[in-house]
Amino acid sequence: VSVHPDCISAFNELKLGKDIKWIIYRISDDWKEIVVEETSKEPDFSTFREKLLNAKSKDRRGKEGIGGRYAVYDVEYDLENGEGKRSKITFISWCPDDAAQYPRMMYSSSKEAIKRSLNGLAADIQANDADDIEYDNIIQRVSKGR
Repeated sequence: VSVHPDCISAFNELKLGKDIKWIIYRISDDWKEIVVEETSKEPDFSTFREKLLNAKSKDRRGKEGIGGRYAVYDVEYDLENGEGKRSKITFISWCPDDAAQYPRMMYSSSKEAIKRSLNGLAADIQANDADDIEYDNIIQRVSKGR
């Protein structure tokens, strides 16, 4: 699976411009390349989370079902000792356990291709169920530096 150049330019825009809050990537319907599905300036995490939870993918027969996604979210959090705010550009690989086997396999095997293309990721989260993308869980993992 190849990475479309738009994926990198959207990421660089998020990284440098700080105008974009998050990007959601998907694998194209022909399973040949990773493309940008959506970028947003919307800082509300629940909007972002809903997009992942409602993602759809087609299996090899073209039947639509629960789908995986890759996402980059600019996570902002407060430091514990009141030392101010930090932000970390966080890569999230969303691959629900209840998705069909083919999409799960494709998202798992293509993850490194997109991660290698995006220089400057500070954190990496593998998410397989709704709890993994709860805001508090994301903040907890990112602020611990994992």
